[in-house]
Amino acid sequence: MVTIKDVAREAGVSVATVSRALNGSASVTAQTRRRIAGVAARLRYVPHATARSLVTRRTHTIGALLPDLFGEFFSELIRGIDLAARARGLQLLVSSSHGDAAEAATALRAMQGRVDGLLVMSPHVDTRFLREHLVPALPTVLMNTSVEKGYASLNVDNYGGAQAMTRHLLELGHRDIAFITGPADNFDAAERLKGFRDAMAAPARARQLQGDFSEESGYRAGRQLAAMRDRPQAVFAANDMMAVGCLYALIEAGVRVPDDIALAGFDDIPIARYINPPLTTVRVRIADLGQGALEHLVARMETADLPSQRRTLACEVVPRASSGTRTAPPVPSSIHHRPKSRSHRSPGEKQ
Repeated sequence: MVTIKDVAREAGVSVATVSRALNGSASVTAQTRRRIAGVAARLRYVPHATARSLVTRRTHTIGALLPDLFGEFFSELIRGIDLAARARGLQLLVSSSHGDAAEAATALRAMQGRVDGLLVMSPHVDTRFLREHLVPALPTVLMNTSVEKGYASLNVDNYGGAQAMTRHLLELGHRDIAFITGPADNFDAAERLKGFRDAMAAPARARQLQGDFSEESGYRAGRQLAAMRDRPQAVFAANDMMAVGCLYALIEAGVRVPDDIALAGFDDIPIARYINPPLTTVRVRIADLGQGALEHLVARMETADLPSQRRTLACEVVPRASSGTRTAPPVPSSIHHRPKSRSHRSPGEKQ
């Protein structure tokens, strides 16, 4: 392999001069820098990343801790983060906690020293957990968390999106609506359930079925619904993956969607528009969530004393055939709409 010594010998300069030139030091003249760059290109020299980071104290790598890596939501999220990172010459290091607090702590500790900044989405994140397992000096942005103070964060408007979807179903004339929940003690799931409950009002009837954000749990809920003598008029699943599983179970049982029962989801994962019937859902611009979090993190990396900000990403209802609406304009959610007295539950992982 070509080394920095080879470049120095060919360019007729010292190793230190090559290092300074390739790191953009102003102490090297433009003519010398061009000569060294030409030699490095001709020899196909690639700087040693570890050695370079010791000089610059930067790894040019961003870490992302996510609760899971499976499913369209996470693939879209990672895509958004990665595109934004690559546009800034940054690499991405991704790890998963798999829903385990010990694994989340291990991943956080393992990334420190290897990354210049960290994005965190985890059901185990609270102020105490972060203080125990995260170095305060490491720039960090949280995603979808109930942590309100001391850390920068970017959240989806889960509450407003669920309210908007519930109102949409009510406006279509549905007065008996079942909600398929997400996992217990999950921040996103809790916020979506709150939005559904707060939008429902007498004489409308609200029902609740247990889910865990997986297709399998949606399928089980769909089988429960199909077996009911007194079925609800509409079903609102807390995420699209459960809605897809529910749809399969209903079709399998001969229940027509939306003729016999309307169906809606949350997230607008790419497959939502291609199933039959296309799924009415709450659109979360998932890639934008990843991109926005990365941009927020880069700003904190560049300005150490930047005040912590809690930002909310708006979402919108996208009516499609599964709810009985073929075409209609998107319905935006509102932000900062909930009374301040309403408290958050513990943070949770995404679906």
